Amino acid sequence: MTTIRDVAKLAGVSVATVSRALNNSGYVSISAREKVEKAVKELNFYPNEVARSLFQKKSKLIGLLLPDITNPFFPAIAKGVEDCVNERGYSLLLGNVEGDSEKQEKYLRIFEQNNIAGVISAVQGNPINLKNMPFVSLDRINEEQKYVVHSDDFLGGQLAAQAIIDGKAKKVVIMAGPENVSASKVRLKGNKDILDRYAVPYEIFQTESFHLDLAEETAKAVFNQLSEFDSVIASNDIYGLALITEAHKRGIKVPEELQVIGYDDMPFSKMMTPPLTTISQPAYEIGYKGAELLCNVMERDSVTEKRIQLPVTLIKRETLREKDEHE
Repeated sequence: MTTIRDVAKLAGVSVATVSRALNNSGYVSISAREKVEKAVKELNFYPNEVARSLFQKKSKLIGLLLPDITNPFFPAIAKGVEDCVNERGYSLLLGNVEGDSEKQEKYLRIFEQNNIAGVISAVQGNPINLKNMPFVSLDRINEEQKYVVHSDDFLGGQLAAQAIIDGKAKKVVIMAGPENVSASKVRLKGNKDILDRYAVPYEIFQTESFHLDLAEETAKAVFNQLSEFDSVIASNDIYGLALITEAHKRGIKVPEELQVIGYDDMPFSKMMTPPLTTISQPAYEIGYKGAELLCNVMERDSVTEKRIQLPVTLIKRETLREKDEHE
């Protein structure tokens, strides 16, 4: 394995000069820098990032905590984070928490051991052992957090409810997301705001999770436990798909007898039969903007906006009944 000493020997300079050139720390003449760059290229030398991070007390690594990578929304966030941090010269360490607080703490210890430069988290809550490490929250946020990026969940809830009403809803089931997730509560408030305004009857079905492996079971429970509803506001696109699939099994026509709206606008939602009407939130942009914010904080660049809210939009497809324009 090529070492910094090999680079120094080939370049005809000291190890200290090579170190200063590679780390951009201290004076290095143009001639010496050119010799070092040539030697690095000839030897195909890559600096030992662990040693560099120990010396500089920080690395070029960023930690990303996600609640569940089986939910397509979070890999889309991760892609946005990765693209941005790579552009800024950093690499990513991913921790998939899966709702396990012990797993979260384990990943945070791993991050700390690797001298990561900062943390981005889409997991609900504030990690207690981050000390003074730069930290940005995505999607699942609270008022105490200083740096956050999220979408407009209240408007998303309003748009979903209004779309259901426009489809001549008589009784609505709101599949409320997990109570411990802040975005779920805000969306529910948006749903209720519109449904109450129009005096449309509704019932809330509380879900425990957004997890893919619980979607089929949850959809069955909605049909088994509730009755006489003709519209469902699903907690996300995965659960929207599960509801439509279960409706088909029971001989219920979508959207004629049951209309469904999802949330997220994941790629599969337009490939369903029928294609799913949904609320689109910009998962990739949430990740990218969050990483951009973190990098600016770490590099002490000017941060003009600490709490960033991104817009959501209604994507009309075929799982809602058509609005009667004469009404």
